[in-house]
Amino acid sequence: MFHTEDFLKAFLPHRGDAIVVPGRGGKHWVKISDKPDLDLPMGDPAMGGHAAFAFGLAMAQPKHRVVLFDSEGDVQMGLGILLTIAEQKPLNFYHFMLDNECYATTGGQPVPNAKNVNYEMLAKGAGYPRTYSFTELDAAVAALPEILGKPGPVFVAMKVHADVENKPIGERVRWRKRSWAQVIGDLQRKIGIAA
Repeated sequence: MFHTEDFLKAFLPHRGDAIVVPGRGGKHWVKISDKPDLDLPMGDPAMGGHAAFAFGLAMAQPKHRVVLFDSEGDVQMGLGILLTIAEQKPLNFYHFMLDNECYATTGGQPVPNAKNVNYEMLAKGAGYPRTYSFTELDAAVAALPEILGKPGPVFVAMKVHADVENKPIGERVRWRKRSWAQVIGDLQRKIGIAA
């Protein structure tokens, strides 16, 4: 296992001009990213929403690489999107899944069958043409050029340490500093699409 923040820091030099949907890695990514105008931090939408959102973005913007940092809780809540992504085959979609074996944003409750699920096999079985699984940071970082150097869709399962939030939602530090309108407007200006 490794820390999400450590992986995101190692990912940064490989980002290029990709649009990043930081998903459950958002609270770390907003402090790391050097291209916030290409970031779409969603905060914590309904569980399972990150993959569908990022997939839709990849389909709508095929000239831009889209990288998602999802979670296993989100994947479990929306397994069907794996099938849709695999069927549609967006060549610009890179799906990284942070598996901390729990629902960290709601207090650390274990996800179903946390120790036994093989998410790489789920994605492969859904039809993703390329899948990977990592438990060690060095191996995950070493594979980034191969993962990002070939067309998607690709699914990357990674075992990470849990960053459990136990404070009531209203008492948590807000890591999203821009409103949704600002986030969308910044991205539209950056990639040159009409508002």
